Amino acid sequence: MKFTRWLLALTSASLIATSAVTAQAQPAKQYPLRDFFKKPEQAYFRLSPDGKMLGFMQPYESRLNIFVQPIEKVGSKDGIKRVTAETARDISNYFFKGPQHVLYTKDFGGDENFHVVMADIATGKVQDLTPHEGTRASILDALPDDDDHILVTHNKRDKRIFDVYRVNIKTGEEKLAAQNPGNFTSWITDHAGKIRGAVSADGVNASLFYRATEADAFKSIVTTNFRESVSVAAFTADNKQMYVISNRGRDKSALFKFDPVTAKEGKLVFEHPAVDVWALSWSRARNVPTQVDYQVDKTERHFLDPEAKRIYEALMAKLPGYEVNIQSATKDEQTFIVAASSDRTPGARYLYDLKANSLKKLAEINSAIAEADMAEMKPIQYTSRDGLTIRGYLTLPKGVAAKNLPVIINPHGGPWARDGWGYNPEIQFLSNRGYAVLQMNFRGSTGFGRKFWEASFKQWGLTMQDDITDGVNWLVKEGIADPKRIAIYGASYGGYATLSGITRTPDLYAAAVSYVGVSNMFTFMKSIPPYWKPLLEMMTEMVGSEEKDKAQLTATSPALNADKIKTPLFVAQGAKDPRVVKSESDQMVDALKKRGIDVDYMVKDNEGHGFSNQENQFDFYEAMEKFLAKHLKKA
Repeated sequence: MKFTRWLLALTSASLIATSAVTAQAQPAKQYPLRDFFKKPEQAYFRLSPDGKMLGFMQPYESRLNIFVQPIEKVGSKDGIKRVTAETARDISNYFFKGPQHVLYTKDFGGDENFHVVMADIATGKVQDLTPHEGTRASILDALPDDDDHILVTHNKRDKRIFDVYRVNIKTGEEKLAAQNPGNFTSWITDHAGKIRGAVSADGVNASLFYRATEADAFKSIVTTNFRESVSVAAFTADNKQMYVISNRGRDKSALFKFDPVTAKEGKLVFEHPAVDVWALSWSRARNVPTQVDYQVDKTERHFLDPEAKRIYEALMAKLPGYEVNIQSATKDEQTFIVAASSDRTPGARYLYDLKANSLKKLAEINSAIAEADMAEMKPIQYTSRDGLTIRGYLTLPKGVAAKNLPVIINPHGGPWARDGWGYNPEIQFLSNRGYAVLQMNFRGSTGFGRKFWEASFKQWGLTMQDDITDGVNWLVKEGIADPKRIAIYGASYGGYATLSGITRTPDLYAAAVSYVGVSNMFTFMKSIPPYWKPLLEMMTEMVGSEEKDKAQLTATSPALNADKIKTPLFVAQGAKDPRVVKSESDQMVDALKKRGIDVDYMVKDNEGHGFSNQENQFDFYEAMEKFLAKHLKKA
């Protein structure tokens, strides 16, 4: 979680340009590309529940693996022990399970069929707790008060749905804890680890199911159209009621108390007039909700608990100018791992002793790059052609006049997600190479209420794309962008927006980079993973119907409109991507090659939806750097 003071969005790019010129005297030092994307020497610090052990990840055989060290030896090289030896792919995250084990998930080659894996700290033994081929598993509840068991979900029985199993981490034995009746898309546990809720979806309608005890049958208590949501954030301290984030009957999601007996939102706990509430945090040690998170331009907190507020205020006083995020805590919540970061640095990690109110620095996440040489990410906003307020972020190259610059337009993936403020190595790398970078939360981006989200329905390649184009035109009008040196680069939906941009507005961009991007609306909808099938009807309503919207989907499928493309294009794709399958990129490239147009095409056979392995990331960014430099150089 992040915490910061308000930073008002700048609505005039001329103000941004003025501040950039006056505050920055000389261009920043140019850093080697690999310094931006290399693995950290140490990161992902975690505390064992009893506080006796510190965990962290660092490279082993060029992959991030888990190491541990006795807490009393922190600050020295003594006592460090490697726990895992993954050599195919990085471990993406992990946590302690009791004092003796760590748990993590891994997939194979990027296929997203994750397995839950346990490593014994003492013996180094690694055990796959869900050794089921072609199955996607995840941890439902780590059961922090039970050192021997966890709750996992997987789709071994039926690839379309997920059952819950109680797994003994010491023996590997798994027992069915809750069988999916066929339409449950997620499960909900209470603070005691009891399976008390579930959500079903038939594609358009969603229902919240509840039971008072695990001996009872589930009963549907709320049914909503998918446009509305009643999402359980946590049970109350006594496990009898719930806190829900709901937009039922309103535009912005807010936090409410909720009685499952009456199935009605009760006391309004917190709402924000401009944006949705998106998270509730909980203290297990004190058994209270601590804060509500929301984001306008930066992430903000509304505190519900005086002790949590006191802790964060103490941390902010010690780390002024940085966003503070508590990443791990001991079971008694007396010792914490604290991250301090900003838009210009991934920052440092600290060990915080609550009683002593003392910080001990553990590591800089990227010591190779000086924070002072990085660029500011400034919140901005502009108005779409049909009157919507589009919020986003503009990063200007440091020390260069904000006038007539080469620009990278960077639409986010999702598309039902959003860009936020903070350190992004891609953005800083591009800025360090002299490019201005514009990120925009086009219609459909989440967090801005139902109306803004629903404005994206069946608008892929249409008004959603217009919002991106309007951002380009805004930059040109303000004099920041050189209209002859504008490129567009995005991944996933952002890759689609890249391809859509060079078909819908073929004269707007001088170069384009599509990274695991959708190219054909028909084949994309047919190739979704089996566990997305229950949501297919909803996807059809949000994206379009093959039968009813055939003409529109044809017009908005870049691969079917390749004859309009004249922009130089670079395409990158993971061969094992289960979301945007390789054929999406293949058909785009093939359509252009049939016209005699050469396309730079990079395929990595051991990657999925985005490149995970460092050597593949280096290859991609090095190729992109050369591609952009070639096509955005001054005439």
